[in-house]
Amino acid sequence: MLISGHSPDPDLEMDMNQNRHPERLGAFIDALAELIGSEPHEGDLLRRGGKLLAQLVSHDDWLADEFTQPDPARYQQFLLHADPQQRFSVVSFVWGPGQRTPIHDHRAWGLIGMLRGAEHSQGYLRNTQGRFETSGPAIRLQPGQVEALSPHSNDVHQVGNAFDDQVSISIHVYGADIGTVKRAVYDLDGSEKLFISGYSNAAAITRAHQDPPTGSYTR
Repeated sequence: MLISGHSPDPDLEMDMNQNRHPERLGAFIDALAELIGSEPHEGDLLRRGGKLLAQLVSHDDWLADEFTQPDPARYQQFLLHADPQQRFSVVSFVWGPGQRTPIHDHRAWGLIGMLRGAEHSQGYLRNTQGRFETSGPAIRLQPGQVEALSPHSNDVHQVGNAFDDQVSISIHVYGADIGTVKRAVYDLDGSEKLFISGYSNAAAITRAHQDPPTGSYTR
């Protein structure tokens, strides 16, 4: 489900390396924690939380450089915030040129906000034979736009950088400490492999978990 976002401010895009506003992330985290604390139903949470995330990613002047660095071998998942009550986590996904995920699930609600570049997201559904088929056309997320995910409807998808020649960055919010959740990647034939993603920033793993997850599946 695509949530209408805010158009990025072109002046902010030009000055993103000069005028840092890290307080934007803190304000988003506080607002989302307050929203979750009001115990809305999932649809309302995704709608209102999506608007908060759209406001955040409409500005590209707040994300610290250390959470924007690509890796030529695999896309990066930098933990930005793990809620102390484990209600949600905020992660910076950094996509090198052409990088993408396998087909996978989340097992928690999710919001994906495009900060820089562009991202393709293709949903999948299991058919009556147990195989996975594409569910509708792929979504192309542009800066300022947000996609919502629910474990009850559109939890399985494949995402990746829409560009083969530049880095893209998206901000993901999940209704769990996603780096510790046992999830699955899938082949089109329906077979699956369980994994725990962890995070790309080792300090965040240590901070978020007393013991780093074992058996992690590095995608």
